[in-house]
Amino acid sequence: MAKRNIVKNGDDVLRKKCRDVTVFDDKLWALLDDMYETMQEANGVGLAAPQVGILRKVVVIDVGDENGKIELINPVIVSMKGKQRDLEGCLSVPDLWGYVVRPEKVKVKALNRLGKEFEIEGEGLLARALCHEVDHLSGVMFIDKAEELVTGDQLEDKK
Repeated sequence: MAKRNIVKNGDDVLRKKCRDVTVFDDKLWALLDDMYETMQEANGVGLAAPQVGILRKVVVIDVGDENGKIELINPVIVSMKGKQRDLEGCLSVPDLWGYVVRPEKVKVKALNRLGKEFEIEGEGLLARALCHEVDHLSGVMFIDKAEELVTGDQLEDKK
């Protein structure tokens, strides 16, 4: 496994649409492993392939719940329920957070690293992470949806 560089806001790759994954091989597995390691080392809860400069529909998530490490290939949100508004950040947008409205519950259909289809349901933080990372695959970032943006200094002042 190897840590990858996280692309920062302003890089064009973050605004491009990703292509479907069609080959499930060692190269994909290495990408998934590298992305997970990169996310963990950066203290993130999710990472999408464009955030490491790869325009493929690949996502890793770990919100620290019973689901553990989640790998999603070609994910599609198939249902959404409710509404939640909370603070979000992004590894590609350091020192900036925003209040974003997301569904309270979502269901996502995806493929695993072997190409087998599965569904995952999430609520709360997991629903938020699923939506946030799937957005990345279409070139959409949380700053596009935020009702209010705050810096790290502003967060400290609110404590």
